[in-house]
Amino acid sequence: MAAGSKEDPWKLTTPPGSSDYTMYRDEAGDPPAIVCQVGSTTLKYHLSAIEDLHAWLLQQGDWVPLWAADENKPAAEGTVEAWGRDDGNPVGGWYGLRKGYRGRFGMYMPPLMEALGLAELTHEKRNNSMRGIAPK
Repeated sequence: MAAGSKEDPWKLTTPPGSSDYTMYRDEAGDPPAIVCQVGSTTLKYHLSAIEDLHAWLLQQGDWVPLWAADENKPAAEGTVEAWGRDDGNPVGGWYGLRKGYRGRFGMYMPPLMEALGLAELTHEKRNNSMRGIAPK
């Protein structure tokens, strides 16, 4: 498995398998971030999203729909995407850090969680879900 650094990023695929992208930790960022590179587009999410999303998924105790929406579009309630922008989450709102590109949390974070062994995902063409995996 990749180190998750800029030099050795995680190589991931969206849940339906339709797009490849990379992610890496930027611990020196202000705030520390997960950098997601999708083609020529760069998205950034709070680094704490990994631990926070894992904890939330374990609290849910079952499969949670992913959903994915751009920042300017609403997210369906009860989805990973909605949680990633909810005022009640641990960062008090958007996990996305780059204005105009704060959405798509439910598309790009779940495959990283799966690669890190923190979650299971479905891989259908549409309507995918995830659930947390408890540490052993």
